[in-house]
Amino acid sequence: MVLATTTKPVMGYVHSIETFGSVDGPGIRYVIFLQGCRMRCEFCHNPDTWNIGTGDEMTSDEILADAIKYRAFWGKRGGITCSGGESLLQIDFLIDLFTKAKAEGINTCLDTCGQPFTYKEPWFSKFKQLMAVTDVSLVDIKQIDTDRHKRLTGFNNETVLAMIQYMSDNGHHMWIRHVLVPERTDYDENLRDLGHYIKTLNNVDKVEILPYHTMGVVKYETLGIDYPLKGIEPPTHDRVVNAENLLQVEDYQGWRTR
Repeated sequence: MVLATTTKPVMGYVHSIETFGSVDGPGIRYVIFLQGCRMRCEFCHNPDTWNIGTGDEMTSDEILADAIKYRAFWGKRGGITCSGGESLLQIDFLIDLFTKAKAEGINTCLDTCGQPFTYKEPWFSKFKQLMAVTDVSLVDIKQIDTDRHKRLTGFNNETVLAMIQYMSDNGHHMWIRHVLVPERTDYDENLRDLGHYIKTLNNVDKVEILPYHTMGVVKYETLGIDYPLKGIEPPTHDRVVNAENLLQVEDYQGWRTR
């Protein structure tokens, strides 16, 4: 007698879902914010996503069944985005979700800071498998200067840059994002270095400057966590324009034709 076997579904720990996202990849997106992050970025506005192994447990089938309800709004470029927290901490779930999404003809987008990246196995093989079913990645470069990156996030930027280089070398499309924070990332020398670095990369479709804001302060107060950037105000319009010029953001418009 042959005993029937069942495969246990891969579970994802979900913080929240946005059904009509307009800033998390091309077109209109169904955005899944996954729970868990090891970085402690001083400007983080979602400290409630930090804890790993918590959140609502959901399967990829449950998420896709809900996402498809909104498919009519996506147009030609829209689809689903997995963000965080840090989405790569749940790489098995990402592979399962994106593989099924691609089978349905759904555009897939990964939002990551790259901190979990490693060439060690079996993780690296999983990452290659994920990239095969990912249409575009939104990659955050918090600081190009490694010492300032560590002060800002608690980690150096070596793994981030290693992941980006792999994507560049292997034809994986990406958007580069940089949060502009006075006294942390808004230094002309760093912005110039970041602009020069991005110019060395292949397959960068878009570069975005994201101005720091203080909308997350109330979450720190609710959670009883000291806010690390007290007294630092959002950058002025002139500094945002300056950063955009130094990073030459207008040179990256490839996403408009994809």
